[in-house]
Amino acid sequence: MNDTMIACDNVTYKYESNSDKQIKFALNGVTLNIKKGEFVVVLGRNGSGKSTIAKHMNALVIPSEGKVYVDGLDTSQEENVWNIRNKAGMVFQNPDNQIVATIVEEDVAFGPENLGIEPKEIRKRIEDCLKRVNMYEYRSHAPHLLSGGQKQRVAIAGVLAMRPECIILDEPTAMLDPSGRKDVIRTIKELNNKYNMTIILITHYMEEAVEADKIVIIDKGKKVKEGTPKEIFSNVELMKDIGLDVPQVTELAYELKKNGICINTEILTINEMVNALCQLR
Repeated sequence: MNDTMIACDNVTYKYESNSDKQIKFALNGVTLNIKKGEFVVVLGRNGSGKSTIAKHMNALVIPSEGKVYVDGLDTSQEENVWNIRNKAGMVFQNPDNQIVATIVEEDVAFGPENLGIEPKEIRKRIEDCLKRVNMYEYRSHAPHLLSGGQKQRVAIAGVLAMRPECIILDEPTAMLDPSGRKDVIRTIKELNNKYNMTIILITHYMEEAVEADKIVIIDKGKKVKEGTPKEIFSNVELMKDIGLDVPQVTELAYELKKNGICINTEILTINEMVNALCQLR
């Protein structure tokens, strides 16, 4: 059995710049392997190519060179696109762009209806998916009256109702306040932990990346580094060189170490920092 959900094999994506008609590279030779059930975060600053790689994973964009496979299906083959989009659902930055109905449950039903699912099964999926994202009590509400975080959870429920094996989230918290962001991240983690769903989260918020199984750093269209959160964030100088932050406690550990205090620099959470400081006594 193939346990690879998404494979990017030497993916390059070129486009012509509008201003000077030069050929630019949004992606340049990216190779990446994401296993089924993995929670992967793709980090990069604005313009790094992280959103472009997300669009390749859903066959919204086809590589100029190289290949992308979603559960073994080649995204460049037109006959695969329908199956690929059923396997890999996409959630975008602005939930308003994904909400199409005037009632929450009708919005969640939209995808399955288009797949030709029978009404009884759709009703079951609406209930199940709204419960999964803790929005069931809002099923009769109008989406435009919800908060940003609630809207984004409805958008996630709409994708879940199509029963994908994998969800790609392209900066889903960028337009949300801190509490909305927490809600959405909690929902994503639950889908991964409880239902073993493959999650690919594109973000530039470091604290969202701490819980991932694997982090991939993209910069200037290339994969710069890949590893566990501890491996990635303990490399403070590299992160700063490419214009990314690290969690505050990781930076504190790095500064303490630099000033001669013998402390583990692979610290990601406040609890880990408290334990490390207690051991210094």
